[in-house]
Amino acid sequence: MKKIFSLLAIFVMITACSGSDDEVRNNPNLPDLNFRFQLDLSFPEYNNLQFPGNAFATYNYGVRGVVIYNINNSQYAAFELSDPNHPANSCSAMTVNGVIATCACEGNQYNVITGEIVEGDGPYTMKPYRVRKSGNTIEIYN
Repeated sequence: MKKIFSLLAIFVMITACSGSDDEVRNNPNLPDLNFRFQLDLSFPEYNNLQFPGNAFATYNYGVRGVVIYNINNSQYAAFELSDPNHPANSCSAMTVNGVIATCACEGNQYNVITGEIVEGDGPYTMKPYRVRKSGNTIEIYN
């Protein structure tokens, strides 16, 4: 009898836990776009990205733009600049001030280092993009 209860308890624990975070990762508000672009850090336009603690935002890629943040000269973070907690529209493009990206629609605020929401509400974090540094070039892609 003990074995049956033990097996039943293990079965319930295994089936109750989900190993998938698809509901959080598959944001219905942001489409999956394929893009790839490079920033040459020797250009004056991207000079701030040569120093840790600085960010650069471009509105030419992604859904409403991409922000790139220099964490420590070897690690960079890049995130989508469309507020992930409502459908993309004319006011969903976020502006960046320091490490905070703010949406003009509802005022949601996100940390551009981690992508987490710091003010406002919603289940989604900022959509991350991949970053690769090679020499003096940073490549951002999805």
